[in-house]
Amino acid sequence: MTLSELYVGCRTYRRFEQRPLPDGLLRAMLENARIASTGANAQTLRFVAVQSAALVAKMQPLVKWAAYLPKEIGTPAEGEQPVAFVVIVKKAGSGAFAGVDVGIAANTIATTAWEAGVGSCLMGSINRAEIAALLGVPAEDTVFLVVALGYPAHKSTLVPVGADGSVKYFVDEKRDYFVPKRAFDDVAKIV
Repeated sequence: MTLSELYVGCRTYRRFEQRPLPDGLLRAMLENARIASTGANAQTLRFVAVQSAALVAKMQPLVKWAAYLPKEIGTPAEGEQPVAFVVIVKKAGSGAFAGVDVGIAANTIATTAWEAGVGSCLMGSINRAEIAALLGVPAEDTVFLVVALGYPAHKSTLVPVGADGSVKYFVDEKRDYFVPKRAFDDVAKIV
């Protein structure tokens, strides 16, 4: 798979097959995130991988899914939920670039997963306090983002933004996702 193919396929997935991730994949994701670029090489992020069935089950009610869709459509039902999570934690005093570092790390985790055929969903609508308590995150640090993981149980297809200009993703009768993307000339120029 080329890097461009990886980026086309590495979409947000919200329903998952209930099979475990391959041995070593979580460690590879965390290793790649660990060595990824950070502002001023500060390396102020910490990562907690959640794979035990008991903790994964406790994480499920602490994350919110698919803001553009009704809950009964956008939230995975039992038997469709992620099989693992990576929680990205920002250390106290992380500085101005920490948000950028989180984005770089999250993308690194998602693309490493997708290289192995594992889908992801980057989640910011989360119960930070309860996740921190569940996972023993120090009180002075901040749970910043959660990456849900599993083998996709649906398709996710890029489509052009329609005439109405809406970028809201939608699902069809099979519950496959369609994700509108703006045209190249609407978002970029080469000078």
